[in-house]
Amino acid sequence: MRISENKIEEIRSAADIVDLISEFVQLRKRGKNFIGLCPFHNEKTPSFTVSEDKQIFHCFGCHTGGNVFKFLMEYEKISFIEAVQEIAARVGINLEYEDDKTGKESEQEILYEINVLAARYFSDNLLNSPEGEAARKYFHERKIKPQTMRSFGLGYALNGWENFVEFAKSQKIDLEKAISLGLIGQQKDGRLFDKFSDRIIFPIFSANGRVIAFAGRVLENRESAAKYLNSPESSIYFKGRILYGLSFSKDEIRKVDKAILVEGYMDLISLYQNGIKNVVAVSGTALTEDQVQLLSRYTKNVVLLFDADTAGIKASMRSIELLLKQDMEVKIAALPSGEDPDSYINKFGKDDFYELIQKAQNFIEYQTSYFENQHYFKEHTKTAEAIRELVKLLSLIGDELKRNLLLKSIAKQFNLREKLLETELDKIIKTQSKQDSRRLQVKDGKPNKDKSTLSFSALENKSDPGFIFEKELVKLLYEGNEAIIKLIFSHFTPEDFKYSYHQKLTSEVFEAFQNNDELSASYLIARIKDEELQSYLMEITFEKYSISRTWDELNHELEDDKQLFKFAVDTIKNFKLIKMEELIAQNHERIEQAESEDEKINLMKEKLELQKELKKIKEQFSQGNLY
Repeated sequence: MRISENKIEEIRSAADIVDLISEFVQLRKRGKNFIGLCPFHNEKTPSFTVSEDKQIFHCFGCHTGGNVFKFLMEYEKISFIEAVQEIAARVGINLEYEDDKTGKESEQEILYEINVLAARYFSDNLLNSPEGEAARKYFHERKIKPQTMRSFGLGYALNGWENFVEFAKSQKIDLEKAISLGLIGQQKDGRLFDKFSDRIIFPIFSANGRVIAFAGRVLENRESAAKYLNSPESSIYFKGRILYGLSFSKDEIRKVDKAILVEGYMDLISLYQNGIKNVVAVSGTALTEDQVQLLSRYTKNVVLLFDADTAGIKASMRSIELLLKQDMEVKIAALPSGEDPDSYINKFGKDDFYELIQKAQNFIEYQTSYFENQHYFKEHTKTAEAIRELVKLLSLIGDELKRNLLLKSIAKQFNLREKLLETELDKIIKTQSKQDSRRLQVKDGKPNKDKSTLSFSALENKSDPGFIFEKELVKLLYEGNEAIIKLIFSHFTPEDFKYSYHQKLTSEVFEAFQNNDELSASYLIARIKDEELQSYLMEITFEKYSISRTWDELNHELEDDKQLFKFAVDTIKNFKLIKMEELIAQNHERIEQAESEDEKINLMKEKLELQKELKKIKEQFSQGNLY
């Protein structure tokens, strides 16, 4: 099954990119566009731009850009189909699926379907099969109710080597794909076996509630087996981009504007069952930037609730830095020694748990307490080291007012001059800025050529006066103005453009024009599939018009269609004149290099014809004969 291109276009046309992005990014109007801080990289000066007219976005910092589907895909870390489904629901369009006549159903959709079948199989084993009694007993001892097991899709993989393999065969599941998803293993002799044998199963869901992976825990510790076994990464599962339980908790997180971040599956499930529903888990990984970005969609307030052991404290320390970089408000709740969230909620109950959260310390208090417990403040060298670490955390905060207030707090606490700490802070910020710049330019010891660093300026040929006019014509074609498109193609074809990337972009519009397709800017831009070409187009689309006068002088005029049309006429005229002047210059060189009198005479005749054509172009445009 697939969604037709017409339906996808209907959904894209019905959505307003400014409305959608405004839910996640604070935008403000600037001229015809909107600007804000980019949600895809850490920045303090807005370089993220959204065009309401063209229904596209672009960041001049990290060079991410595209239409409404691309934004949701990047922001929520979801597939194209999921983005289409979510936006369809937002704009109230019922999705219609059609048979895929090519026989090539979306690879991702097939993987999702396999995971759904597997999740149902594991759940049925846990809830209904006699062999699942040991797993049911395990959850009973952990005080997990049957309804909670159903809600979270908890399951059990039967003890044995071929139970799931046989189930997969009976359901006609593609075994190669089941192997790629980590549900089935294959030995060297080709024999297939169950990867999750005799384990309780935790399905892992995307933020939209689709089964993307599984985690399996052994019922009894076995020397030869890892305690937890996770699905490998696939085209639908990227471990560092997923927060366990988010699909269940996101509404509550939005409602209370706070997320409690825990470490494990059982921690989250126990808290959720006991009415603490604004909770998510990192589940076996250190917190990542992608996970923080995902969480920041729902709230800017986070309480860390990690185990009180050494590993838990270190995890808290690492997490604080990542959260601060995304301008999150961070607090840390300290659990009693020997307790984890699961044991604490079952032992002390909901009220005591809420009290624990209310007593959460801000990150400065938490770090100071940690240094105090480590005896840092008993000698000057260690004290200076601790204070530098605290100031280093402040450097990660984008909000200057908040940063200064916290700096005052540290100065007061340690009886230090604010100016001294300000100097230290400035030094750290400058060092970090240089490091960030180097990271953008270099990857694995080599220049980074990822699309994230692609800039059209690298493609620009400043020595060629025709380059700028080609670029301006491409920008005009993607304004979505039908009259201007018709005018440009009455004078030029894609072959008249010298630079390949201009040729390709012009060809897309030319094809749509010839086929009487829609000529709106958003539709034309959506036709570009090549990522580098799209990145270049995003750059020049948002770049200011640059011919003859500055953008500041032209900006208010070009918002008027008549002035834009006049600008297009001037650009066409100048480009034609430059091309003729280039031909005349080439002719002049050939005359000087002519080896015979006859050749020189023929070239002189050609020169006269070129000069006549040049004069004709000037007269044509001066008289207003545009076509």
